[in-house]
Amino acid sequence: MPRLFTGLEIPPGVAQSLSSLRGGLPGARWIDPEHYHMTLRFIGDVDDVIAHEVASLLARVRRQAFELQVADLKSFGGRKPRAVVATLTPIRALMELQAERLMQRVGLEPEGRKYIPHVTLARLRDSSSRQVADYLAPRAPFRSEPFWVPRFVLFSSRMSVGGGPYVVEAAYPFTDVRFPMSEVSSRPEL
Repeated sequence: MPRLFTGLEIPPGVAQSLSSLRGGLPGARWIDPEHYHMTLRFIGDVDDVIAHEVASLLARVRRQAFELQVADLKSFGGRKPRAVVATLTPIRALMELQAERLMQRVGLEPEGRKYIPHVTLARLRDSSSRQVADYLAPRAPFRSEPFWVPRFVLFSSRMSVGGGPYVVEAAYPFTDVRFPMSEVSSRPEL
């Protein structure tokens, strides 16, 4: 039974930049850069019939490609921090994609908590809020170069201790791809 979620891949250059932040925080289990991703919608453990239905529904999504950027570093968990993350700019195109209602057709409930687009860099165990604040202070704000998002994917994951392995089960290219002038010379092959 696969555990599924939709998400965005993080380009290698951005992943390399984020990986330079690894280390220097007691109690952190750092995610391997090849497993960096941004979750759009957690689907969960589903049987093969539902998995095929989900994949079919996702193929109906019609969105335009867009640019994203890492906007900052922060921690999740408040006084008991549980993760260090790189947040992404919550632009309209991203938020509309995340809010896609197709998954409700297969019986999934709408997300109950506020969506914060992010890439998990480390999961924390026994890190104090003071240690996390000391780690973040000299590194934040952290911004990446803007990067192009030409598709979203259906990932599967296997039960493991944090951070993968993740497998791209299906990719869904965006339609009506329009390249901003900054991307014309380095646009992806279509």
